[in-house]
Amino acid sequence: MPKTLRTERQLRLIELLALYRKDAGMSQASVAEALGRYQSVIAAMESGSRRIDVVEFLDLAEVIGFDVHGFIDLLLQTPRQPV
Repeated sequence: MPKTLRTERQLRLIELLALYRKDAGMSQASVAEALGRYQSVIAAMESGSRRIDVVEFLDLAEVIGFDVHGFIDLLLQTPRQPV
């Protein structure tokens, strides 16, 4: 399986996360506080320097208040990079 770091889908993932967070009127610091993490962790996720696992993604959805299924549907509109 090829690496996914910096692929179009991974870039779209972090773009959507930041957009949803901002649309919810939340700062990186407020998301971090709600998750019991440091703001720098959220910044690293949104910059793409830190991967986001599925459990973290679900926690982010709960804290920010977005629909996981709708988010994934949007993400799937971004083509997968060829092998």
